[in-house]
Amino acid sequence: MSPEITKHYNNKPPLRAVPPIERFTPITPNVAISPTVSVVVPAMNEAENLPHVFATLPQWIDEIVLVDGNSKDDTVAVAKRLRPNVRVVHQTGKGKGNALTDGFAACTGDIIVMIDADGSTDGREIIQFVGALVTGADFVKGSRYASGGGSDDLTFIRKFGNKTLTALVNRMYGTSYTDLCYGYNAFWARHLDVLNLDCDGFEIETLMNVRAAKAGLKVHEVPSHERCRIHGESNLHAVRDGIRVLKTIIREWRSNPAPAVHEPAPAAPAADQGAA
Repeated sequence: MSPEITKHYNNKPPLRAVPPIERFTPITPNVAISPTVSVVVPAMNEAENLPHVFATLPQWIDEIVLVDGNSKDDTVAVAKRLRPNVRVVHQTGKGKGNALTDGFAACTGDIIVMIDADGSTDGREIIQFVGALVTGADFVKGSRYASGGGSDDLTFIRKFGNKTLTALVNRMYGTSYTDLCYGYNAFWARHLDVLNLDCDGFEIETLMNVRAAKAGLKVHEVPSHERCRIHGESNLHAVRDGIRVLKTIIREWRSNPAPAVHEPAPAAPAADQGAA
């Protein structure tokens, strides 16, 4: 976005030049955005699920980063067949947290969206996440409990654990999250440093939410509907991973606060917000 100053109006803040029309990506017949969007898909042995997952991803996204967790099936070949321009990153370690961290580091977009490769998250919802970001949010988290959201896959144990951990984080940090342990999130890439992700497992979702709160990021929730895995078995173990999440929350509470994010300059007119 050009920083050039174009006009002053009665001592009001100057307006910056509107990005050239070719910088805008059409989203709907009435909406276009100038930020670029990367989607990170961590996958291990998900060849059967990728055709469904990729079919839900909007054509207007700029980049798909598939993080392959040393798959034994044709995950990479299927991804390249479905989207020849897909960026394949080979995971350096193990676990979902490590895979996402590798994927985030490889992204070139202004906005990063993280979804699952098992078919449980719907790529058609990405427009809601991006819309919330370009209208002022720093970090957008999907919620199965927000009005319009839901889940076909929450067992009693997972639901109880999520509710309990969500309430704990809300009490500790003064947040009003409705769904702590859900892996459908999006954020501005410029906030990667303040999130400073350093965990390997499923607890990465909680860590992101906690550090976003500690850093003072503007967090917005959007409704999301979680579906059941299409093929294969999940690597999530409710009790084991729930304990890891709890340990992460306690560790973060005991650690030094994350560096605060500086307040942005006064908002510019709508044309300068990256949406049109």
